[in-house]
Amino acid sequence: MPGKTTRGAAGSGGRTTGRRALVLVENLSVPFDRRVWQECTTLRDAGWRVDVICPQGTKRDTEPEAEIDGVRIHRYPLRAATGGPAGYLKEYGSALWHTMRLARKVGPVHVVHACNPPDLLFLPALWLKRHGARFVFDQHDLVPELYLSRFDRGEDLLYRAVCALERLTYRAADVVLATNESYRDVAVRRGGRRPSDVFVVRSAPDTDRFHPVPPEPELKRGKPHLLCYLGVMGPQDGVDYALRSLARLRDEVGRDDWHAVFVGGGDTFDAMVELSRQLGLSERVQFTGRVSDADLARYLSTADVCLSPDPRNPLNDVSTMNKVLEYMVMGRPIVSFDLKEARVSAGDAAVYAPANDEGEFARLIALLLDDPEKRALMGKIGQERINGPLAWRNSQASLLSAYAAACRDRRPASAGSSDGTGKRPRR
Repeated sequence: MPGKTTRGAAGSGGRTTGRRALVLVENLSVPFDRRVWQECTTLRDAGWRVDVICPQGTKRDTEPEAEIDGVRIHRYPLRAATGGPAGYLKEYGSALWHTMRLARKVGPVHVVHACNPPDLLFLPALWLKRHGARFVFDQHDLVPELYLSRFDRGEDLLYRAVCALERLTYRAADVVLATNESYRDVAVRRGGRRPSDVFVVRSAPDTDRFHPVPPEPELKRGKPHLLCYLGVMGPQDGVDYALRSLARLRDEVGRDDWHAVFVGGGDTFDAMVELSRQLGLSERVQFTGRVSDADLARYLSTADVCLSPDPRNPLNDVSTMNKVLEYMVMGRPIVSFDLKEARVSAGDAAVYAPANDEGEFARLIALLLDDPEKRALMGKIGQERINGPLAWRNSQASLLSAYAAACRDRRPASAGSSDGTGKRPRR
């Protein structure tokens, strides 16, 4: 049919047990959302038939329907929110309507796997539970903390509303996937979940796909050093802190031997380009927007120092930053603010400025630029961590354990059955 693409189910070996999982995503398209895609392919390789419902992308993932590597993807049109909280309500209402519509099209499944934000996907999940599915809640963000960090409105009525939605989502879920131990603690402490129902499934780059390439000195634009930022540019992501730190690196530390590249896009992209101009950094700082994986590997492999300027706020302190993990894959040393989960991820692969201290952030950049041996050692430490305790294979095992726990009280489904499930027992 028009708009449908098909690729072979690489790696699946043709195995299928008749078990079906439906993954719900609102925040990004798939397979652009790398965490979700890794989860989908892990389930596929374990014998699950996987469907995904997600929004369409703007430049990629634009087909309404696709089958990629054995995973069926159903996409819907969605206009990103503008204008504050009211814009998000409009966006989420549209997303819920399309998700319900496509879920009916997909039909009965054994597991519905909902990825937040927003904490509204428990509504279609509840409908599917009434038809025998189990509900796996994949908590990518702590939405109450996200609200406080993004909108700076305090604990107002909308904050109380998002807290209530989070509680309802925890209550509806059979098991919860947490991206780190801090999120797991929230699920147990604030969500009232039993520890045995919460599984840590860390995000981790695909090292088979994403790996260092030979550096390209021309990317440094004639300077001895290249600094690199990768990631989303939203109000809580700290790109403004990075730019002000670079201005201080130039003006207070007296360093002009660097070129910086900022890779990524987001709500504040245009504002950050303008801030760069106001700070007199336009000739030193390049904004690429989103780039291909190949170009991203070129920039990171050439970078001397990578920047993780997320300021301390209620969300960032307990969140795992994907950019930190991707810097580590490439063997790059990192400058970060001192955040709890940044230390858990990077360890000695990063140096840490006191929270939100732009002057110290600049000083640490200069320190690393002057010490190539330290940069090399930090890069090696990062790669060892990514290929050891933080490797995706560990998260794969946790994901499959979570699915086994969700389905533990069910009768085995026969291949081709419509639901093949029993009812969830009362607790």
